[in-house]
Formats: sequence, structure tokens, C-alpha cells
Amino acid sequence: MKKAIGYCRISTENQKEDKTILVQDDNIRKFAKKNSYKLVKVFNDEAISGGSELENRPGLSELFNFIEVNEDIESVIIYKLDRLARDLYIQEHLIKKLDNLQLKLISINEPDLDSKDPMRKAFRQFMGIVSELEKAFITMRLSSGRIFKAQKGGYAGGSTALGYIAKNNELEIDKEQADIVKKIFYLKRYKHLSLGKIAKKLNEENITTKRGGKWYSGTIKLILERELYRGHYNYKGNKSTNKHLMLF
Repeated sequence: MKKAIGYCRISTENQKEDKTILVQDDNIRKFAKKNSYKLVKVFNDEAISGGSELENRPGLSELFNFIEVNEDIESVIIYKLDRLARDLYIQEHLIKKLDNLQLKLISINEPDLDSKDPMRKAFRQFMGIVSELEKAFITMRLSSGRIFKAQKGGYAGGSTALGYIAKNNELEIDKEQADIVKKIFYLKRYKHLSLGKIAKKLNEENITTKRGGKWYSGTIKLILERELYRGHYNYKGNKSTNKHLMLF
């Protein structure tokens, strides 16, 4: 039997039902069985953008490493072209890389992807352009939605500041962390300690930063200047007030 491997990918941008890892995996296995391929292994990338380069995709990188030591693999099966890439340059680069390794790329939904026929190649590249455009629209819609949410005082995503935790796509006050923030403001406002002395005191008391590191003057300065602790939320220049986030 012809030996093949599979590749599946989903991103955080758009995870429609027909693009989940399980659906892709199941369809690849059914296709392989129906077409007499021995499916050796399936590689997955979850929550990875289709615009990411090879080095930022652990599953795809593992796939190419596997190919290097398993020279009897003949084909790579994907569910759909946009699961390989949503960037035309990356798409063509990966197809060329597979071609150089004498591997056939097979899409369940788009036949003859690696065909040398000029019209098939043009069609494939056109599909890549459409996919890239769709990705741009998805990103734009997500960005617009986050901005709108931020304007209403909601949490628009991103890393959370010390004193908060994200739950169900909303910011909530983390009491234990909030106590550290309050301690810093207390030491500055009422004890009149310098930034360096505050950092030193926290380190001596084995109180760590949000990421578990040591405190420095610059870190303390950022905490004291953060408007979020006063209930003022700022996302990409869109400012709003949320009294539920106030720590003072």
C-alpha cells in the first residue's frame, strides 16, 4: 500500500464545525482507507494561525522531521488547502518544499493541488489568494468586535494585569493578586517608600510578580501608573470606564 501521513490545523480565528481537528482527522482517515493509502501518522497544529511560518508550527515542523527519517512516505493528506496555509507565499513555499522531497500533496476537497498543469496551478494560487483575503476579513471582524467591546468597558483580550484574571472572556478581580497591588500603592502613598525600596521589600517577603519573577523599580512604576486599577480601561486607544475593575 502507498504510505501517507496527514496534517490538520485549526486556528483561534475561526473554528467552524467542519474545521475542527477531529473532523479533519476523521475525514483524512476515511479518505486514506477508501483510496488504499496506509496512513502512518497524523500531525496536528491547534490554535495556530494559517499565516504562521513553519518554525512557528510544532505539528508541521514535526511532520517534516518525520519525513526526513521515513523516506518511504509518498503523500501528505490534508482536509482542505486553507488548513495548510492562509497566506499565499507560505502556501506555495510549503508545496514547493514537499515537491522537492518528491511528496504528493493531496487535498480531500481540492484535487490535483501539486499538478504541473498551468491552469491547475493558477487555480490553486487563486484559492490561496481567496483564503488569505478571508483571513484578513476574519481578523478585521475580530478586531472590530474587540474594539466595540472595549468601548463598552469590556475585556477585549490580551494578557491580564496583576490583580485580575480572565474568566469567560471577561476580567475579574483576583483577590490574592489585588492585595499585592494594594500593598504597593499603600507603601508608596502612605509609607512614602521609593520605587527601589518597594521592590526590595516585596522581594524580601518572597512576593513575586505576575509571572513569578522578581520586582524592580521599573515594574513598580508600571503598576503605579496603570489606569486600570482606577477603573479606566484602554484598548488600542479606545478608552472606557469600568467601575467593577477598580481596586481603589
